Amino acid sequence: MLTCVASKILERIVAKRILHYLVSNNILHPAQHGFIKGRSTCTNLLESVNDWTLCVQTKQQVSIVYVDFSKAFDVVSHNKLFTRLHSYGIRGSLLIWLKNFLTGRTHPTKVGCSLSDVAELLSGIVQGSGIGPCMFLIYINDLLTELSKYSITVKAFADDVKMYVQILDDLDVQRLQLAVDVLFQCATTWQLSISLNKCCVLNVGKSVCYVSISINDGVVPAVESARDLGVLITKSLSPSVHINDVVSRANQRAAAILRAIVSRDVRLLMRAFITYVRPIVEYNSHIWSPSSVGDIESVERVQRRFTKRLPGLRNMSYYQRLKFLDVPSLELRCLRADLYWCYKILFGLVAVTPDVFSPRILVLLLEVTSTNCINIILQLVYVQTFLLNGLSMCGTICPKALNYIRKLFIVA
Repeated sequence: MLTCVASKILERIVAKRILHYLVSNNILHPAQHGFIKGRSTCTNLLESVNDWTLCVQTKQQVSIVYVDFSKAFDVVSHNKLFTRLHSYGIRGSLLIWLKNFLTGRTHPTKVGCSLSDVAELLSGIVQGSGIGPCMFLIYINDLLTELSKYSITVKAFADDVKMYVQILDDLDVQRLQLAVDVLFQCATTWQLSISLNKCCVLNVGKSVCYVSISINDGVVPAVESARDLGVLITKSLSPSVHINDVVSRANQRAAAILRAIVSRDVRLLMRAFITYVRPIVEYNSHIWSPSSVGDIESVERVQRRFTKRLPGLRNMSYYQRLKFLDVPSLELRCLRADLYWCYKILFGLVAVTPDVFSPRILVLLLEVTSTNCINIILQLVYVQTFLLNGLSMCGTICPKALNYIRKLFIVA
């Protein structure tokens, strides 16, 4: 539901102050990564995939339960939301303002040319509003707090919730099932319906025990791969499946651009590629950044093919085309993005601490706290510990990548 500009500005001001209050007083659960400054789908996946990678490296099993809530934003009970706001210390004129903002709204339904009678909305938060996401985080917060009591790991991005635990024996399976039962009970209490056909279980690593999870007497299907916040996660944590999916979708969109745009202006076509294709192959690339030559070439081939089909560039080599168009290779952009995320992690610009990934990073930081930040980043890359794929690699960085890094930054 759309609101006027003045209302949107006021909503954002109120939402920002409420979130600051919740975060500064440690009210919001740290497992929540949605709509919070310094947290995102990337931080959610970084922490999760790192935990799973450690289990794979030690040849252990981790079971992940993905839970999907049906129309979660539309079924938020107003009365229960107001009760929770009051319990979190949001009271007085602010609570009255929120009540007036959310209640008393009406909504008709239009089918064809027919319009239904106007009905009052008894639940749900205002779609498209600036304060709606903040209200939902508050509404679902106690659910995450309750789940964390059962010695399992919970990660959430708004209403996308996943739970996982390392499986050593049948007791761990029972513990995971108990957490799922508690999740169902809490969801029922707070009028959140779970879509069973969209839930799944993914077993990562070496199989130790048979894992069967049920929700409300319905068996949750076990899958070979699952899409986690837009990234395909497989049992082996290999990025190749996701890369193949990304490359396929990017090639389809690149071909559609060449078919749909009548103009043969090279700059215009390249701008369309940058706007509509490149985000597909760069979304959360820190999670699935390819390490094998085959995967790197597969991703790079998307841009290679597109530039070759541009008018007048067919007879140029790939790097000549890149120089003519003044665009970097996708491999270079991926490396640059990883370096920027290293910088953000090292200097606290995101809610991820360096020691989460490797003890070597923390030791390195203690040794070079007075060193120039670029040198820190270079050392991190050199020991192959930047982000996820670097964890499983050893040795030194290749000269080609080091030259790329020197091009990105001026190193004295």
